[in-house]
Amino acid sequence: MDRNEAGAIFTRFLQTLPQGTATDIHILTDADADGLPAGALLLRALHAAGYTRVTAETRKKFENAWLPEVHARLKVRDPKALLLVDLGARPDELLPGVPTLLVDHHAPFGTPLGAVLLTSYGTEPTATSGLLALWCAQAIAPALADELQWMAGISLLSDLGDKAPFDELAESKARFGATALKDLTGLLNAPRRTAAGDATEALELLLRGASPKQILKGDDPALAALKVAKAEVNEALAVARKAPPKFSTKWTDELGADMIMVRVDTPCQVHPLVAQIWRPRFPKAVIFGVNVGFRPGFVHFAGRAPRGVNLVQFLRNHTPAGADGTFGGGHDQASGGALPVALWNPFVAMLGFGPELQVHEDAHAGLFAEPVSH
Repeated sequence: MDRNEAGAIFTRFLQTLPQGTATDIHILTDADADGLPAGALLLRALHAAGYTRVTAETRKKFENAWLPEVHARLKVRDPKALLLVDLGARPDELLPGVPTLLVDHHAPFGTPLGAVLLTSYGTEPTATSGLLALWCAQAIAPALADELQWMAGISLLSDLGDKAPFDELAESKARFGATALKDLTGLLNAPRRTAAGDATEALELLLRGASPKQILKGDDPALAALKVAKAEVNEALAVARKAPPKFSTKWTDELGADMIMVRVDTPCQVHPLVAQIWRPRFPKAVIFGVNVGFRPGFVHFAGRAPRGVNLVQFLRNHTPAGADGTFGGGHDQASGGALPVALWNPFVAMLGFGPELQVHEDAHAGLFAEPVSH
């Protein structure tokens, strides 16, 4: 997938819309610092190209695009075209009869019947959703895309880090300021990690902002909200950092690495950060951040694997019966899932972890670790 191919797929999709620029288009995007700039770029580019009936929203806490409540919300909006951005790809139908384009870079499970999948998965290096969105924007509104290139820079920083192998990151740093890009990336990632998990204000900030420096120096109320969110997440992460790691070598031969789990208990989505924090300590192992307090009745976990270890394939090979369709999604070296407690306990035992990773559900007090055997 390159700039020309992405732009061609996007423009062909727009050409199929029966009402053309008068089409009611709705964008549903992920709530992180890849999905947010991707959604904002697409909306602003479409507006600049004359598509004036375009709206956007982010997914909410616990949501994926295929949940019944999400379908119900989309049906109320009654869009005539749907853009699903940075939310994965599954074969299940979304809005039957509504032209749908999925813009994504994760390992797909399939494509909904009749939908178009614009994906960079399987290409190296793998473009982020924000970079794909920039390439789409360049095809329909090149002048605006040039002004908003920094959004793709944020996307690359968020998902691939400071050394992302794309020219757009270096160009964004030079034009818009490396420090400003980094600071804004951290703020944009904060709201979806809070206990509330609502990134609406982060998206609105990107829909109004002209540049990272202008946003960071401005007095937009949404910016203040992002700073409060970041403080909340930092506080939860400070506690989570103290959790000890647990080890398993049961599947080392199949996986190609030992497994390590770090259990935390917080309504904040810090388990992916916990996995990332422990990676330098154990660079040859798969690290899972496991959160028993994120969602009542469920255990959420996020894994990070060294290069050459296909974590997606391993998890899909061992998906428990009854897991939802998002289990084992993500990237080859960054995957995870969520399981009800009744499925989590046998799953984590199968992986070779002991009673310290078992949890039980108390009807009045949520999830707790079982006492560790001595």
